[in-house]
Amino acid sequence: MIEVNGLTRLYKNNRGIKNLSFKLEDGDILGLLGPNGSGKTTAMKAMLALIRTDCGTVKVDGKDIHEDFEEIMASTGALIEAPAIYKDLSAYRNMYLAAKSPDERAEIDRMLDLVHLLPYKHEKAGKFSLGMKQRLGLAEALMGKPRLVILDEPVNGLDIEGVVEIRELIKDMNKKFGTTFIISSHIASEIEKLCTKTAVISESELIAMEDTEKIMSLYPSMEDYFIEKIRERRARV
Repeated sequence: MIEVNGLTRLYKNNRGIKNLSFKLEDGDILGLLGPNGSGKTTAMKAMLALIRTDCGTVKVDGKDIHEDFEEIMASTGALIEAPAIYKDLSAYRNMYLAAKSPDERAEIDRMLDLVHLLPYKHEKAGKFSLGMKQRLGLAEALMGKPRLVILDEPVNGLDIEGVVEIRELIKDMNKKFGTTFIISSHIASEIEKLCTKTAVISESELIAMEDTEKIMSLYPSMEDYFIEKIRERRARV
């Protein structure tokens, strides 16, 4: 599905991502687990060709993200950092502008209902709470049943009920449509509950990647796995 090879983007402060490489199959849910500032967001921006990279490649179904950008993005959804919304427009209008085709516009109400925003579809997005804005961004990212979805801290700003709802929505899309997800988080328990594969990123480097099921058969919790991998890296440096 997606193959990342040697992806590197370093800033002047030496933060970013170094030599990121991994492969995912259709239907995988990969969790990028790491502390704030570890390089997760940079990695996602680079995968989507939103920033210039120093080196490395990203291929989706064998097609290069730079050479076939429009074709790849037509079946890709993304939510990076804060949702890109127009504050003076309604939730419905924001969705309408984000839609890539008439078919997607026809399902706006359904998507707003899935994220529990349908009663507020005519309200200006600028008046929404942080959690409501996050839900709107998720609705835009998931519109059109994309084959690949990249989400940066998707439960940011949500209450406990909202976190569970979004988790179940992602699982449902993965099960029904075989959607491949790449999800970042600094919360180990969320990765444990949601993702089929887990990658640990620390100080700009991918230091471990394994099937989540295997991790949980060897460790009491995802938090224990994460801490051990961080300590192993520090011992090697």
